[in-house]
Amino acid sequence: MVSAELAAAIPALLVVLVLALGAVRLGIDQVRCVDAARLAARALARGDSEGSARALATRSAPSGATVRISVGAGEVSVKVVAVRELSGWRAVDVGATSTAAREQP
Repeated sequence: MVSAELAAAIPALLVVLVLALGAVRLGIDQVRCVDAARLAARALARGDSEGSARALATRSAPSGATVRISVGAGEVSVKVVAVRELSGWRAVDVGATSTAAREQP
């Protein structure tokens, strides 16, 4: 009787474990997107070029992430988005946007 219950419980535990590990990975990718957007926005606010800010964001972001830069009169905005699969089940977008005021020279 115990072996039958164990045989039924193990697949359910494996599914929960796989989903939990996928959620942790999504959380890590979300934090990496936040960091990448913040780094690029700060670099642009200091007066760095868009190319160097994009390179900073690309290095910090998860692989395959897209970086969008918007430059306004008094502020800059950077959006970093990565598409991830949740344990082969469905695609989820993780991303972040960071805005910073331009510094005066």
